[in-house]
Amino acid sequence: MSSPELRRSLSLFDLTLIAIGSSIGSGIFLTPSLIAGALDAPLWIIGVWVVGGVMAVCGALTYAELGAMMPRAGGLYAFLSEAYGGLFGYLYGWAYFLVVNTGSLGALAIGFSTYFGVFVPLSETGTLLVGIAGIVVVTVVNILGVKAGGIFSDIFTILKLIGIAILVVAGFGWGSAATTDFLAPLSDGPQGLSSALTLAFVSVLWSFGGWHHATFTAAEAKDPKRTLPRALILGASAVTFTYVVTNVAYLFLLTPAQIAASPRVAADALSVVMGPAGATIIALTIFISTFGTTGIYTLTAPRIYYAMATDGLFFRKVAEVHPRFRTPMFAILTQSIWAIVLLLFWGTYERLISYVVFTDWIFFALASAAVFVLRKRSPDAERPYKTWGYPWTPAIFTALASLFVLYTLFEKPLESGVGLGFLALGIPVFYLWKRKVARTPRH
Repeated sequence: MSSPELRRSLSLFDLTLIAIGSSIGSGIFLTPSLIAGALDAPLWIIGVWVVGGVMAVCGALTYAELGAMMPRAGGLYAFLSEAYGGLFGYLYGWAYFLVVNTGSLGALAIGFSTYFGVFVPLSETGTLLVGIAGIVVVTVVNILGVKAGGIFSDIFTILKLIGIAILVVAGFGWGSAATTDFLAPLSDGPQGLSSALTLAFVSVLWSFGGWHHATFTAAEAKDPKRTLPRALILGASAVTFTYVVTNVAYLFLLTPAQIAASPRVAADALSVVMGPAGATIIALTIFISTFGTTGIYTLTAPRIYYAMATDGLFFRKVAEVHPRFRTPMFAILTQSIWAIVLLLFWGTYERLISYVVFTDWIFFALASAAVFVLRKRSPDAERPYKTWGYPWTPAIFTALASLFVLYTLFEKPLESGVGLGFLALGIPVFYLWKRKVARTPRH
């Protein structure tokens, strides 16, 4: 009797909303104040968001070719393993499981429970318990079926887009272009233009991250060779449009100086035209946004660990598919349990996450460069979709991602050193798994 397999249930609509919902978390509500503080000229503010969007779309166009070529569970794990060998794919999964995605789930849990506290006052312990309860809820939803997880993603992504649409409509409808002098020149900051641009661009990159999560679920997509490329491109384009128009709406409601001074820019902007009700709407939108992203991350990333276990590089149980629900139940449970452990020790792990998140961009650069590697190595392989604008689009994404990594190495040597050390720890673990696979008798 053959073991159950993952079910192909996710439509183009589902995949597109996964790409959008994975990107739009809390960034667009929080980072504009940091960017306006670094760059006080409106056109520069809009410009860095446009550049971030161009980079995201270039990345989506690039990963679209890889996803259509290898519509496998785990997405980037499969791309890296195919192009560079199993070690690179394993190190990606190693970092994603131990810190990057599970730590992000902890951060998101604190985020949505904090905003839940706006409506139901919570103590510090209560905030922690609500965060844990939220992780449990999305874990159960995603175990019950990939379609259930997809519907959850669809609903919460649509709700967060409605909240953002209210902000944009308020800005364009009741705000005024006269609020901000869009032609105002950039002032001389204390740190210089280079440092200001770097700070702004780092904030933008953080806000744009996530659209690649759609690749993780390729093995459960309907007609993935066609739908996955479209979802990635549509998702990254939609996020870019959303971010740019939202920032213009901010500037119609607040001046750059007011944005820079506001730790809650979205709430303050909407309050200009809607009063206290505006702040309430934004609090609800951020709660929905962060909780929805928690659900999507619980849906997508376990497919990496499932793929690793299938390759013999993780616990065998994690490769099992639930016979009824056809989901990688143990991969989902393992991730959620570890995320809760990190959440309980948040004070310790918060810094660790900041140390290793930059490694994500190492893998982003390597994955996009894989297009060049595989085109040279396997020129006749089936490619249902070929990257539009090749070789420029993958070159742009690879170059910008690499520059970000190099900047972190030079500007934050301690953090980057810890991140690289963490990756190095995964190397002997990989070879231990490989040895175990070699010793396992084949039936």
